[in-house]
Parts: sequence; C-alpha cells; structure tokens
Amino acid sequence: MRNAIIPRLACITSCRRKALAAIILILLPTLALLLLHAPLSPLLFNLTGEEALIEQVKGVGALLLLKLTRPPVETRPYTPMAHTGLNPYGVNTFLEQEVEEAKVRRSLQMIPDAGFRWIRQEFPWEDIEIHGKGDFEDRRTEPHRSAWEKYDRIVELAEEYGIEILARLDNPPAWSRAAGDAAGTLAPPDDFEDYGDFVHAVVSRYRGRIKYIQIWNEPNIYPEWG
Repeated sequence: MRNAIIPRLACITSCRRKALAAIILILLPTLALLLLHAPLSPLLFNLTGEEALIEQVKGVGALLLLKLTRPPVETRPYTPMAHTGLNPYGVNTFLEQEVEEAKVRRSLQMIPDAGFRWIRQEFPWEDIEIHGKGDFEDRRTEPHRSAWEKYDRIVELAEEYGIEILARLDNPPAWSRAAGDAAGTLAPPDDFEDYGDFVHAVVSRYRGRIKYIQIWNEPNIYPEWG
C-alpha cells in the first residue's frame, strides 16, 4: 500500500508544478499586453516598485509564484507559545548604593508587590575588585571588610522575595588602565583578561543563584565605553 501511495504523491506534486508553470506562461504574456495600457502602469508600479515594463512583469510573476507555493500559515487556536509562563517585567536597581539593610529590604519587598519579578542590579567592578587585581577587600574606610558583603546581602534578599537578578558587570577600576581615568571613569580596561577574570569571580561566587549576566552596559555610546 505504501509503495503505491508514494508514486501517486510524486505524480500529484509533478502535476501541480506543471499546472503552475502553465499558469505563469499564460499570465506573463497577458500581463505584458495589459501593461501597454498606461492606466495599469501606476498600479503595477505600486504593486512591484519597479518602473521598467519587463521588471514589472517579473515582479508580478514572482508575487504570483510566492502566492501559489508558500506554505499555509498556522492559524490553529490555542497553539502553545514559548516563554509565556515568565513574567517579563523588571526594574533597574542600584541597591549597592544604599547602606541601610532595612531600606534595601524594603525596596526588594516593594518590587514584587508592584508586579515585578526581575531586577537589573549593577555589580560595579570598581566597587568589588577595588585596589588591585584579585583584591576583594574594601579598605576605603574603617573597619575594612569584604567587598562582596553588600552584594551577598542583595542576592540573599532577592532570593527571599522571589526576585531574579540580571547582574550588570561593568564600570572598571582605575587600576585596570595605565592612564587611570584620563579617558573617563567608564573606559574599558587595557587588558580584557582582567575583566574576564572579574566576570569569572562573580559567576563563580553566585553560581546557581544568579543565572543572567549583562556584559557591560551600552558600550556603543559615550561615556559607557570612554
């Protein structure tokens, strides 16, 4: 039975192609004759965008071929759509600038209350690897402390309130450039390996907790790339 069906399908496909070719061969000369009448020329120009007669004929033929051969559009109701179970809305946050934990907590409590489930939180390179490569201690004020401390707190509180973090990693420290901040405080480092090592440090520390990383912010504009 199967062997009988396959040749039949091949015959149907071949017949359709021959019929299509015949239609095109009939229509194209007909269109060429019709185009000799001036009133149709503007119409076909609007249809094809072509000015020359022969190009208008080709354009109409191509449109007919597309119309007759393109597959049908899927219009079944209730067709499943990917990712519709995710809440796509989020807010930008700079919670590392807030020194009081109660205010950080309150901010992260208000975000899901407002219907948001994402934050794009900055993890500034210059605020984490502050004094030199591989140095993650904050000695800018007394007492000295781990530069990770405030970011650990943000991640913990975000988890507590069911918020996903998109971590934005940029803003290099002055030590990463021989010229310091001469080209701007956001200018890229001299050695991109230094930045790669910083990204690795962040990803390793928050593995399984932060799933989404933004590599730099708007590097196509000034001053984000110096």
